[in-house]
Formats: sequence, C-alpha cells, structure tokens
Amino acid sequence: MVKLTSPENIKRIMKESGLKFNKSLGQNFLIDDFVLAQIISGSGIDKTCGVIEIGPGIGTLTQALAENAGAVAAIELDRQIAAYLTAAFDKTPNIRIISGDALKLDLAEIIRTQLGGLRACIVANLPYYITTPLIMKFLEEDLDITSVTVMVQKEVADRMVAREGTKDYGALSVAVQYRCTPEMIALVPPESFIPTPKVTSAVIRLDIANHQKPYVSNEKKLFRVVKAAFGQRRKTLVNALSASFAMPKTELAALVSEVCGNPNVRGEVLGVGQFIALTERIY
Repeated sequence: MVKLTSPENIKRIMKESGLKFNKSLGQNFLIDDFVLAQIISGSGIDKTCGVIEIGPGIGTLTQALAENAGAVAAIELDRQIAAYLTAAFDKTPNIRIISGDALKLDLAEIIRTQLGGLRACIVANLPYYITTPLIMKFLEEDLDITSVTVMVQKEVADRMVAREGTKDYGALSVAVQYRCTPEMIALVPPESFIPTPKVTSAVIRLDIANHQKPYVSNEKKLFRVVKAAFGQRRKTLVNALSASFAMPKTELAALVSEVCGNPNVRGEVLGVGQFIALTERIY
C-alpha cells in the first residue's frame, strides 16, 4: 500500500490525478507518522467502531482508520478529491466515500446507514475554517456517538479545555464542557503538514459516552445566559445579563451574589454548574 505520509507520494498522486491543493478548503495533508499514530491511539478506536471522518484529503488518516476500525465513512467536500478517493479505496471494503458538505449532511442518517451498526465515533483532521461550526454540529445534534477526536488549531483546542477564570475560557468552553469531557491529546507543529500551515495544531478528544451531562430545564435559555455573559467580557455579569433579560438589576445582583458569592463578578469566572444555577432562576 502506498505510504500516504510521504510528501513525494502525495505530490506524485496529486499530479497524476490532476488534483491541486485548495487553500479555500483548508487542505493541509498530514505527513507525520507519529502524529497519525497519536490520533489513532488517542481516539481509542478498534474493530468494534464505525468512524465518520470529515475532510479526508488524500486519504492519509482514512487509510489508518480503515486498518484499525470496522468501518469508515469519509465525507469530502472537494468533488475531485472525492472521486479520487472512491477510486483509490475501491478495493477497501470498509471505507465508504461520501461526497458532500458535512455541515449540511444528515450525520445521524450516515451513522445509521453507513457504519453497519457499529459503535460510532468521529475522527478527523478538520478543515480549520469550519472547525467550530462542525464541532457544535456534532454536539448539538445529539448524535449517537461515543467520542469526537479531531485535529484543530491549537487556539481552538485551548478554548475547549480552558477552565473558568483563565484567558481562553469563553462561550465555546462552556458549550463543549456542558456536553462532553474534553482532553488534549497532542500538539502538532506546522511542519507535520503539506502545505505547511502558519499555525500550531492540536489533537483533542471529546468524551461523550463517559460524560454526565448536567440537567438544565431549558437548554436554549442556558446558552442565552452564556452568550450574554461573554458578549462583552469587560462588563460585570450583572450588567451583561441586564442587557438581555428583563429582571431588575437589584434582583440580578442578588441572584449573582447568591450563586457566585460576589455581585461584581464577570462571566469568565463561572463554571458550567453556576451558569445552570443562574439559568434556573433568571427570568
């Protein structure tokens, strides 16, 4: 089998297939065997797993996933690359190439019809320009998946794992940590890719199966509170909430003081549980 982490092989394949790197689609192909092994190991996949991959590119990760998982459904937006992958893996029965936009496709249907009833998870080197929308799609649609293991920009990974009170903590941190348990797996330098990106990347695993999602009576309202809290970070939480909710400031101040012990705090110091406590009592 062709070694797909070889820059020479990648360039040869692309030339012979008439393919070109598409910067607008964030195509940076992995050429680091050690990082590839870290993704596979960190994901925890085995032959009982069915994997959805987003943005397979030349198929480097796809090939490794197929060797370790029971089934792989790889979604590729670039039609030319999707056609190449379909031909390249036509003799690999546990790989299915799906041409389409992952943001628009029905992932629940793909899980039901393409993974053979196996335990489903997502493993991908995500296109960086749509990282956050994709991750929120994975989590908000309540897909029947056990985990999400993805390569993203380091700054995005930092935000997902950030704890309250730190500079990287924000609305994304709360949204992710409410729905799963994030864990940083590895840092990935720019030279691990071709073409070489300008940013450091990171592999992060979002554990859904072993995460106890906290109860909140109105999830939509919870994220309205979170959005208000981080909408203007320099404002105190009371002032931020008063711009989005009809409660008098005096009542908001009393509520924030009761939940946080200080009426003058900012949203960045609240943990998920405190945001839920506010949500249940605010109107």
